[in-house]
Amino acid sequence: MLLKKINTALVAVLLLFVLWFGSGYVLSPETMAPGFGLPSWPSGDGDGFLVVKGIRDVVMALTVGILLVTGHRRAMGWALLVEAVVPYGDMANVLAHNGSVAAALLIHGLTATLMVILGLLLLRETRAPGRARSSTGAAHATA
Repeated sequence: MLLKKINTALVAVLLLFVLWFGSGYVLSPETMAPGFGLPSWPSGDGDGFLVVKGIRDVVMALTVGILLVTGHRRAMGWALLVEAVVPYGDMANVLAHNGSVAAALLIHGLTATLMVILGLLLLRETRAPGRARSSTGAAHATA
């Protein structure tokens, strides 16, 4: 039960952070842009791509939030694992375009890694009790 409470709190903090961050890109992309880690930013109509990034983050947070509120904890674990590809991709993008290594690793890499850890914790929390038994243990139980 303690693991479930800890997981719930960590997921709630993560989704609120991603929701806040994504909303910032939608509402005020020019103030959020410097923290992303790339050396230069699009200008003029190119700023629209920053809003796309924000919408993507908001949708990721809302997806996890809906799964959290509805109690679909196993699906939430899988969603976090799949969604972790996004910040890992952001990290690779920053590194590939000579951006800030610190931002790539500390913002994007850390976020993705936390998502993976939380996803695995949720999957561990929700696994069926019988699945933890080894094949030799199962053989002894039936013999």
